[in-house]
Amino acid sequence: MFKKLDILVLRSFIGPFIATFFLTLFVLILQFFWLWIDDYVGKGIDAATILQLLLYLSATLVPLALPLAILLSSIMTFGNLGESFELVAIKSAGIGLLRFMRPLLVVSILLSGLAFLFNNNVIPIANLKMKTLHTDLVNKKPAFDLKEGQFYNNIPGFSIKVGKKEQDSILKQVIIYEYTGGPQDNIIIADNGIMRVTPDQRFLEFSLRNGWRYQEKSDGNVSTSELTRLGFKEYKKVLDLTSLTLNRTSDSVFKNRYEMLSIRQLNYAIDSLNKYSFKFEKRSVNDLIIYMSFMKYLDSGWVNVKAPAVKVKKFRELIPDSSRNLVIDQAVSYLNSIRSTMESANFEYEARQKDLRLYLIEWHGKLTMSITVIVLFLIGAPLGSIVRKGGLGTPVVFAVIFFVIFFLTMNFGKKFAKEDVMSPFTGMWLPVFVLLPIGLFLTYKALNDSQLFNKDFYVKTRLALNRFLKRKKSSEAEAS
Repeated sequence: MFKKLDILVLRSFIGPFIATFFLTLFVLILQFFWLWIDDYVGKGIDAATILQLLLYLSATLVPLALPLAILLSSIMTFGNLGESFELVAIKSAGIGLLRFMRPLLVVSILLSGLAFLFNNNVIPIANLKMKTLHTDLVNKKPAFDLKEGQFYNNIPGFSIKVGKKEQDSILKQVIIYEYTGGPQDNIIIADNGIMRVTPDQRFLEFSLRNGWRYQEKSDGNVSTSELTRLGFKEYKKVLDLTSLTLNRTSDSVFKNRYEMLSIRQLNYAIDSLNKYSFKFEKRSVNDLIIYMSFMKYLDSGWVNVKAPAVKVKKFRELIPDSSRNLVIDQAVSYLNSIRSTMESANFEYEARQKDLRLYLIEWHGKLTMSITVIVLFLIGAPLGSIVRKGGLGTPVVFAVIFFVIFFLTMNFGKKFAKEDVMSPFTGMWLPVFVLLPIGLFLTYKALNDSQLFNKDFYVKTRLALNRFLKRKKSSEAEAS
């Protein structure tokens, strides 16, 4: 009987989970493109590159889509079973809610383990490929696209204008302005011509007819410049288009960033940064000894004794008048050197501490994104059994509310950890600390058949409260 029950629950869960997972992933991908669409439009990106970008982007968004899919599908599963009174029938058979939740809890634990393996092994590679490709696409120059009556200036060293474009790349009233970097300028004007791009997409060829070429020569002196005008019936001009192509950056440029590392690599980087912090104090002392040479004369066996109560002159009074200004200037110079040394050391130390926080944030993030799968299931399953509403109406509302709480606490915690307001541990585990008590509270309420989200319960409570207030008023009126 229990095996059939487990199969029933799993079958009810698989469909909504797959649907909500891909739907959530699609929405997150759209959100990314809304943010970066201006950097991609008009650059002539081919379909293969777009598909490659979507593949890497989908992989990087899986850790965020999985918890939301678990939350929404668990609410839908238990809500559908509650709405069709199957949940009531199961409880009437003496099967408790925890036993009913067990198969999906096991599935959530397995998904949490898979999420950790995915975060640790796949996400670093996907982040590396995504970062590299995204940087290349953002830095790619716009694709070649001549417009009638407008100068095209995206090819370095050239400005091109055509009066009219016809079919088969036939151009009318062509002007090609060439800037060579010196005082001389070259201009080509033609009545018509044919434009074509070479098969390797590296060069743009203009076969021009009936025109003039104006070439200016100068040795730097404007008064001795020479202008040459050449007429032609046919002229071929070749322009280099390599500046418009997509230059692929090597993955090694970003491979050492914290987002591109696994747990083992993060442990190694964190250990190295901690060792550097321990050595930093000793190095700072050695840097200061250069300016405080008196430190080497300190007696190692010195003990703190109370000096006799005698009147001691000020330091300025002990220096002769002839040397006072020189000594003060030298002391100020030494102090400025010490301050500069300490400020430089502090800047370097703060930079290393920031790097350490980033590596610790990434380390804890790989764990919290996995544990969140279980935490959100502990919210979704009892919530669905309490609400008893299936479909995409009420479950979506509750899923969005709790996912917003998860998303905000995750981002606030990460931001606070980066700014050293919270420790990396507290900041990255903040969503778990906030949502886990809510999940346990909802589980407790579901075990006791709570009417927490039952509309009829609140309506009846309000009516009973109104009747109580009316009776109280009537009794007070009779008493008066």
